[in-house]
Amino acid sequence: MAKWGEGDPRWIVEERPDATNVNNWHWTEKNATPWSKDRLHQLFQDFKIGHSDIECSVDSVDKCTGEATVNNRKGKLIFFYDWELVLKWSGKLLKNSKLSHKGKLTIPNLSEENDLADVEITVTIDESNDESETLKQFMYNVGRDRVRQQLGAYIRELKEEYSKNLILPKKGEEGAGNPVANAKDANNVRNAAQKAASNTAVAAPKTNSSSVGCKLDVRTLSMTEEFVCSANDLYNALTKAEMVTAFTRAPAKVDAVRGGEFVLYGGNVLGKFEELVPEKKIQQSWRLKNWSSGHFSNVVIELEETSSSTMMTLKQTGIPASEYDAMKTNWYRYYWHSIKQTFGFGTSISDAL
Repeated sequence: MAKWGEGDPRWIVEERPDATNVNNWHWTEKNATPWSKDRLHQLFQDFKIGHSDIECSVDSVDKCTGEATVNNRKGKLIFFYDWELVLKWSGKLLKNSKLSHKGKLTIPNLSEENDLADVEITVTIDESNDESETLKQFMYNVGRDRVRQQLGAYIRELKEEYSKNLILPKKGEEGAGNPVANAKDANNVRNAAQKAASNTAVAAPKTNSSSVGCKLDVRTLSMTEEFVCSANDLYNALTKAEMVTAFTRAPAKVDAVRGGEFVLYGGNVLGKFEELVPEKKIQQSWRLKNWSSGHFSNVVIELEETSSSTMMTLKQTGIPASEYDAMKTNWYRYYWHSIKQTFGFGTSISDAL
């Protein structure tokens, strides 16, 4: 307990021009949400990403939801930010400069709780073909690192610039404090701010031939198969959880709605439904568990019912070249043959185009 006449300095109102929050003891807060939204839009407006014979850019922010605040308590700054972003991107191969492809980058978890390197960035393309899949892989291998650099710039500016004057000077000090915890003088403020900024920096990606997406070799698989059943029966076999469980002979997760996920064969096959037209079409983002992290192929299954059977046509783009031969065999063995055997839909031989 303080002696009589001395008092606890934390509770003494000292003489100062503004007469507020002496010694930075009380909780103060700044709303950084409007500034953050403006800055994120600026950082991702026509942001160029190119290398060798590929030219891509993040064109604009399609979605920006969340909040950001900067708080001061007992002279310490606390940063809160939580953002969900969807960015529009486009790209083209310079050898075919007239043809441009478009897609999106989804960032669901930009938060102070996650290290920048751990922030999830999902790359999708609007229309899948060999050329667009090359661009998509480039954005995955190179573009995501460049986007993280821009996110790092936002975090640094939030810490270094936006929180200025939130820590106020004590009696006898001149000027306003900068955004670092327990800063005692201007030099400490500067050094601590620079240290904090360096902790959020992201190293520039290497541009050797092994790291750029344009070097990824992908293939396209097309095949047809005849099933002795109605289009509705075959559609259900591919989208109903109980029927998928039956022909895979293992528990299956199947949420057959747009954006719904599927997980088959003990997690070895997984993806998401992109489009569903009952009895007509199923489009999926599809991958094997052992593929490179984040890489999905695009699968389109189309059904056409005839008087006595249903013709199924499959087109799969973005298959890693090393997986192509096995992929053709496994579709027949683990899907088409198994469906026919389980449900009695016929036994015709696969016709690979």
